[in-house]
Amino acid sequence: MELQGVSHRFVELSGVRLHVTEAGSGEPVVLLHGFPQHWWEWRDVLPALAEHYRVICPDLRGFGQSSAPATGYDRESLLGDLTGLLDALQLDRVHLLTHDWSGILGTLLCLRQPERVQDHLMLAIPPLGAKPDAAMFGRALRHGWFNLVLPWPGLGPWALRRTGLAKTMLRGHSVDMPEDLVELFASQFQEPERAVAGSLLYRKFIQPEGMRMMRGEYRAEQLTTPTRVLIGAEDRVVRAGPDTHEIAGASHFLVDDRPDAVVEHALEFFGR
Repeated sequence: MELQGVSHRFVELSGVRLHVTEAGSGEPVVLLHGFPQHWWEWRDVLPALAEHYRVICPDLRGFGQSSAPATGYDRESLLGDLTGLLDALQLDRVHLLTHDWSGILGTLLCLRQPERVQDHLMLAIPPLGAKPDAAMFGRALRHGWFNLVLPWPGLGPWALRRTGLAKTMLRGHSVDMPEDLVELFASQFQEPERAVAGSLLYRKFIQPEGMRMMRGEYRAEQLTTPTRVLIGAEDRVVRAGPDTHEIAGASHFLVDDRPDAVVEHALEFFGR
């Protein structure tokens, strides 16, 4: 997985070693991947943004080439990873582009340390303060049934390693992801520690934060960071609303389905 002009390094933080790719120069833009992917999710976005910005794409804890420790997949630890990375790279204030569960993480950073995020472009996930939607909950149960499997100790890691669950997610929630990419992203879970990490992330972060969103616990939070949300028109769970932008020809894996739209929105929203 190589892109021209992209450098690689490892950043040692407390309890985790993060693999980080970088390209370009100028104002920093941090790109955070979703599940079950890693930095390569941004392969068609990174070069275009790097023409205008310094682009930083980490593999988050447990994914890609970053280490996969047995702990640290809760909200506070993941926020610690993110702020620790910003500190290590001496990034006082960044533009933020996130997909899937990392959108929750990015919003939490905006709530906790708004001075560190200039603006936040979120993909494929509703705003944390959105009004709970019973219809979306029903769609999540129907099309996101894997959310009930992945958090379970033993069962979740087994499903990722032995049943090809990650492949099912990638195929079922993208418009037409090439099979070589499906295999690439899913193959990381053949390492037992990464399969466990994926399950732990669901159990300790994704599921608890999702339930907080559904219960409306974030509705009272005062988010001051300028935020834009993009939702794929063919997303099987999330629907575009009055505070979101609908992207035609895209499902949940919006970066893979419509990288051109992501680049267009990012350059406009971030000020280029």
